[in-house]
Formats: sequence, C-alpha cells, structure tokens
Amino acid sequence: MTADQDLRDKLRKIEALFAGAATPGEKAAAGAAADRLRARLREAVESERPEEFKFSLQDPWARHLFVALCRRYGLKPFRYRRMHRQTVLVKGPPSFIDGVLWPEFQELNRVLSSYLAEITDRLIREEVHGETGEADEIAETPRIGR
Repeated sequence: MTADQDLRDKLRKIEALFAGAATPGEKAAAGAAADRLRARLREAVESERPEEFKFSLQDPWARHLFVALCRRYGLKPFRYRRMHRQTVLVKGPPSFIDGVLWPEFQELNRVLSSYLAEITDRLIREEVHGETGEADEIAETPRIGR
C-alpha cells in the first residue's frame, strides 16, 4: 500500500468514526458515513437554532481542509469584508459544529499535517541536506559595538 493510499484509508476511517459507524463494513464505506453525517446535520438544523461560529486558522492547508469539510456537509463557510484571510465563519447548529465538524476537522488536520511533515522532511533530507532538524541553539555572546 502506498503512503497516499494509507492516508486515504485513515481519512475514511476518521470520517466513519464521526458518523457513528457500527460495523467494519460501515467503516469502509466513506460515502455512507458522509450521508449519515449530513442526516445528523439535517436533524440538528430542525431542532436547534443555527449560530455563527468564528474560526481562526493560520495554516493555509488547515483552512483549505476546514472549508472543504464545511462544504462537504452543505455548510457555507464565509468571512465578512475586511476580515483576515485566516478567519472563517460558518453558521450551523451548535451540536453539529461542536460535536462533529470541529472534532472531525481536528483529527483530519492532525493526520494530514503529520503526512505533510513526513513528506517535507523526506524531500529536504533527500534533495537538500540530510539534516532536517532545527537550528542549533547557542549561548548569546555580548555585543561590543558595531
């Protein structure tokens, strides 16, 4: 199995977990999981008043993931004029936002960030320099004039 296939499998399992899949067969069916989550959202919309939630996502990849996840469930992410690009607003039922959307995003983001860090480190190690660690920390020396 390639790293890409492994990542896709992990993402499907995370989605199935948040959809409340009960059997291994359900866990493999990412499409069915998304349908169950959309059904949970519809139920929440009918029983709760939608609220506006504000998210500040500094990492552009995390922001892309969050916006895509919102759209997947039929939520419309937006921001008001003159808001910073890292700000994403979304209106929805609190139980769905707090209980499904945000926790699922956090888990997916953790997996994707780990994957991207692994690929980046490997490429730097292989193509730039074998050492990918942070810069050395040294004691400060007193500055004497310029």
